[in-house]
Formats: sequence, structure tokens, C-alpha cells
Amino acid sequence: MSIVYIRNAAQVVTMAGPNDKPRTGAAMGELGIVEGGGVVLEGERIAFVGTDEEAARYVKRHAEGREVAVIDAAGKTVAPGLVDPHTHVVFAGSREKELDMRLRGATYMEIMNAGGGIHYSTERTREANEDQLVRETEKRLDRFLQHGVTTIEAKSGYGLRMEDELKQLRVARTLNDRHPVELVSTFMGAHAVPREYKADPDAYVRLVAEEMIPAVAREGLAEFCDVFCEEDVFTPEQSRIVLEAGKKWGLKPKIHADEIVPYGGAELAAEVGAVSAEHLLRASDEGIRAMAAKGVIAVLLPATAFFLMTKPAEARKMIEAGVPVALSTDRNPGSCPTESLPFVMNLACLTMRMTPAEVLTACTINAAHAIGRADRIGSLEPGKQADVVLFDAPNYLYLQYHYAVNLVETVIKKGRPVLLNGKRTDR
Repeated sequence: MSIVYIRNAAQVVTMAGPNDKPRTGAAMGELGIVEGGGVVLEGERIAFVGTDEEAARYVKRHAEGREVAVIDAAGKTVAPGLVDPHTHVVFAGSREKELDMRLRGATYMEIMNAGGGIHYSTERTREANEDQLVRETEKRLDRFLQHGVTTIEAKSGYGLRMEDELKQLRVARTLNDRHPVELVSTFMGAHAVPREYKADPDAYVRLVAEEMIPAVAREGLAEFCDVFCEEDVFTPEQSRIVLEAGKKWGLKPKIHADEIVPYGGAELAAEVGAVSAEHLLRASDEGIRAMAAKGVIAVLLPATAFFLMTKPAEARKMIEAGVPVALSTDRNPGSCPTESLPFVMNLACLTMRMTPAEVLTACTINAAHAIGRADRIGSLEPGKQADVVLFDAPNYLYLQYHYAVNLVETVIKKGRPVLLNGKRTDR
């Protein structure tokens, strides 16, 4: 088993500590920084994290007869691979014309009525075969990797009928097997009411709950079940039906909640024991308190608010209330077409007033908790999976100070360097 020795780092951000649950309050600012640090990887696992002097001694003791690859991290910040816990990355087609329409004053419903919106993405995704979806999605995953992301959650929800929802999830499974970025799948057949069920949305809810969810579970295509609980989409009652059906079939609940109006989504997340509630731009104070009491993770999406030119979620209120916060791109073709999680981190500081330490926590260990992977990723600790990113930054504060540029230099996935100078090295 070969050894990778990352030496002489300006800072190593370990996120080490009690990580059995997501971090809240002041603990979101505790990064476990090692100045002048070193990290040793053996195979797919982290073997040692400490000062560079200690790491050098570890290598000397364990390297006999084995190949040692040395990565010089002088002047760099070393951190866990970034985790993106909310994406809609598998889809076909793009919707760039909608930006121009919005800037000219078109409303969401006007764009929908002109043939745009989620129904446009649904039509393109239904038309695409699995090979096309794999090709288009792989390009997006390459860009995630270039921005230091080593694991993402991938939701379905652009098929909105049995065969196409399963198709999206099968594509995610294929890419998880062949791409360095790991994908954790979420079934979201209840993303919207398809046109063919517009007159009877309850019938579509029954289809999702009674037919789609069992099919997804039998094929082992997803770990989570999500629903868009929003005015004119799915009511709290309909959302509860979907999430409880998912729980019955072993799919852990997530919920798109309170994005456009206060709608009781945060409260519902607490009631059903959701792992996370996501968006939350209009979450009520009661909903925030309920989430804090039940440990529901708030997955916040500041780039979506930025792109839609609206007020972002109240991150400070949530953190002060004791809600664990994670951050995500929300990569999708309509409201957030970006793969830059570092830019999301910038926006979290500049538009939601999260601190640089809090955003690193939100994109590493808390994000890992939001997708059920905190036991293996999200921090640099011996025994954990060797997912590491090297930033061309002298300290973690610089990542948010030098904003809107990509400072990622090297990405290591499961102990293998897979990105050097912006290029994949595993092909």
C-alpha cells in the first residue's frame, strides 16, 4: 500500500472533534487548525494528521519498502474535500433564455406559460436517454471537482413519471461508479406536479407514494426522499404523505421548505424527523425553533437567492437558535446554474454574514451529516476516507477574502490525486 505525504502546509483545517452530530452555534467556528501541518494517507484512508515534523516522523517509521508520493503544500491551506448536500445535477438541456426574460421583468409564471421553467427541463430530460444524461452530467461533475468538491447529493425530479425518475437515479448510480466525485442519491419525484396531473395533483401524490417510492426502494436507487413543500406545488399534507411513504420504504426524509412563502415546511421537517430542510428563505421563527429542537439540518442555498435576486435565508438567526447549518450550490438548470461551491461560500459570508469558519464547517462536516456520510468524510481524521483539497491560500480566511476566483490547486479522492492544476489526472 503506497503512502501519500502532504507536507509543509501553511494550515491544515482538520475539522477534528466530536463529530457524532452536526455542529451548532459556537462549535461551527471550531476548525481544528494545525499550523505548519502535514497529512499522511495510506491507501484510501487518512493515516496521520499533525504538525509537519510529526508527519515526517510517521512516514519515516512506516515507509520502509513502500513507495512514498510527496506533495509539497508550502504556502497552501489543506482541508477536507468539500461536500455539496443539495444538487439537481442529472438533467438535460439548459435554460439560459430565462435569465434575459427575468431581467426584463417576466415572472416565474410568465416564464412557465412561455414554455420555460421546470416543465421545460422535464421535457428535455424525458427525451434524453441514459447515455446522453451521463455525458452531460459528467461535464458538470468535472466542474464540481475543479472547485474542490469530492462528494455531492444528487436529486431526481426532472422525470416526474416512473421510467424517467428511475432513469435519472440510474444515471447517478452509473456516474458514482465511474467518476471521482461520489454521488449520494435522493428520490424527488415530488419536485413538481407534471402537466398531465395538473387537474388532479392528489392522484400524482398517490402515484409517487404508492408506486414510485416502492420501485426506487426495491432497486436500491436512493437513500433519501425529498418533496417540494411550497404554495402552488405540494401542500404540507401532501408532503407528509410522500415523506411518510418514503420512511416506510427506508428512505430518509428531506424537504424543500419555505422557499417562496412561509408555508410550514420547517415545522413539518421537525415533525417527520427530516435529516434536513432546504432553502428556508421564508422559514418562520416557530419553524426555526422546531428544527433546532429536533436537530434538523438547515441546508442553505445563497447562490439561488443571488441568482433570483431575492433576500437569502436568515443564517445568523438559525445559527443563534442552535440550528446546524450546511451550504450547497443547489446546482440546477433554472434557479442556480453553478458548480462553484467556493462562490457559494463567498456569498454565505457576504450576503448572510456567516463567518469564514462557519462556512467551512457548513461545507465539510455539517454537509457530510446532511447526506449521512459524516462517519467517513467531512474532516481530516485518521481512519476516515482520504478526500483532501489543497487551496492556493495561506490560511482559511483568505478563501473568503479573495472571492469569486477558484483557489483549488489539488484534489485527492480516496487517497489518489485526481485533479492537478485544474485537470483530471485519473483518465
